[in-house]
Amino acid sequence: MKIVVLDGYSLNPGDLNWDRLNAIGETEIFDRTESRDIISRSSGAEILLTNKTQLSAEVIDALPNLQFIGVLATGYNVVDTEAAAKREIPVCNIPTYGTQSVAQMVFAHILNFCHHVQNHSDRVKEGKWTKSPDFCFWDYPMQELAGKKLGIIGFGRIGQKTADIGEAFGMQILGYDAYKSDQSNRSDFKWVELDELFSQSDFISLHCPLFDETKGLINSKNLRKMKNTAFLVNTSRGPLIVEEDLSEALEKGIIAGAGLDVLVSEPPISENPTPLLTTEKCIITPHISWATKAARTRLMDMAVDNIIAFQNGSIQNDVTGKGR
Repeated sequence: MKIVVLDGYSLNPGDLNWDRLNAIGETEIFDRTESRDIISRSSGAEILLTNKTQLSAEVIDALPNLQFIGVLATGYNVVDTEAAAKREIPVCNIPTYGTQSVAQMVFAHILNFCHHVQNHSDRVKEGKWTKSPDFCFWDYPMQELAGKKLGIIGFGRIGQKTADIGEAFGMQILGYDAYKSDQSNRSDFKWVELDELFSQSDFISLHCPLFDETKGLINSKNLRKMKNTAFLVNTSRGPLIVEEDLSEALEKGIIAGAGLDVLVSEPPISENPTPLLTTEKCIITPHISWATKAARTRLMDMAVDNIIAFQNGSIQNDVTGKGR
């Protein structure tokens, strides 16, 4: 069985190994694949693995031997799932590998808003503490999380884990999701509609998938519903946010700040880049919330498990629902 990995470097830049995958069959692993090379590199593949390399209907139709598509991520919008379903090709993602790591990154951004750790460290190294007449100094406002309201849009696994951490800090949790699961175990939780979540939250964290109805959810209209002291965190998908609207909201003081681990264009384009790159109130990390070694190890193992399940006739994590 021929297996092709189109963009394996982000998952395994060298600190993991592909041994379990290699044991399944003949493998060809590429660090990265340009769009012009997708079909030629995938030729003859029965199993095709991708992270961010686009698998369009044209690509899928050009690969007659293809039987299985594995997505090395949770999001699967890089695959034309309708085209795969027509061929009864399962498209299997990895839904749970990064829950702990992504929720942890949410609070890396939130705690940065609260204490500005790097900024204060920079001031110390510039000599500002040395010159202080007092035993301490601060150049940025600080706050504690206890009693603050954390609004979570998308209350799946990662959203719930984010809520767990928020509760540990003494935060009140406001949740929004199309499916309202049982959260009776939470002592300070409330299901709300979006209008209330936007208007009441001190911090908002995005954990919803990217669909037509969620694209551009964070826009001028909804940003203006937020408190001018509120902060926004996005570790989900860049296109959930209209970047120009967020930049304007930050510059005009409509909201206090934003922490982004994802952007519309990744990596950012050098020509006409998003204005968020130059906005002081926006902290941007380079799509790394998923990338702890522990999370990537789980991802690797689960990707192989998906293939083994497919070989054994028991398909798991198929997002098309129509795989054979």
